[in-house]
Amino acid sequence: MKTHLTKVSSNKKTGPIPVTTSSRATCPDSCALKRNGCYADNYHLGMHWDKVTNGERGLDWQAFLDEIKALPRHQLWRHNQAGDLPGVGDSLDVAKLAELTKANKGKNGFTYTHKKPTERNLKAIRAANGGGFTINLSANNLAHADKIAGYGVPVVAVIPEDSPKKQRTKNGRLVITCPAQLSDKINCARCGLCANADRDYIIGFPAHGTAKKKANIIARSAA
Repeated sequence: MKTHLTKVSSNKKTGPIPVTTSSRATCPDSCALKRNGCYADNYHLGMHWDKVTNGERGLDWQAFLDEIKALPRHQLWRHNQAGDLPGVGDSLDVAKLAELTKANKGKNGFTYTHKKPTERNLKAIRAANGGGFTINLSANNLAHADKIAGYGVPVVAVIPEDSPKKQRTKNGRLVITCPAQLSDKINCARCGLCANADRDYIIGFPAHGTAKKKANIIARSAA
């Protein structure tokens, strides 16, 4: 499997930071959004994702790590605008994750994962967060977020597109809507909330993209 690095993103939501794309094979079947409302299936990104998946674009793992090591010190970058952590499906390749965390040393990388929060996976994810590579657990909705928020790992969640700027889960956890989804003047390059592994609140991403109707159904459902 290959991983593609775009050194300067043209995506207005991320801003001009490096972003990566991993093969579709990394996405777990347990993800409720897989082929069912995932924003990454949008036309242009979806076509790019397919080319990375079939090997037409992207780098082999070691070459990819070398590119991450070569990023400027303190560089904010987003791993996986599409795709998930290394490993096929729900399986997490902990060795590769450790290598990526090491390559990120001195940089400010962040990402999200829908892989199941098994004890093995959580141990590796916590180690990555402790090593400076921020991994957010992705929840399908706020009920799901309440269930996984106690694992000691930052959490993000899909929320209905008409959600308020701030709200709370049923268990009282604060949810802040992604600032880049609320204003065209904000992007990941200027925000950086998702790269903060020590935050005590959930970040909500309103359903968006060409399949947002499906994502909205998931966002409004119970976990």
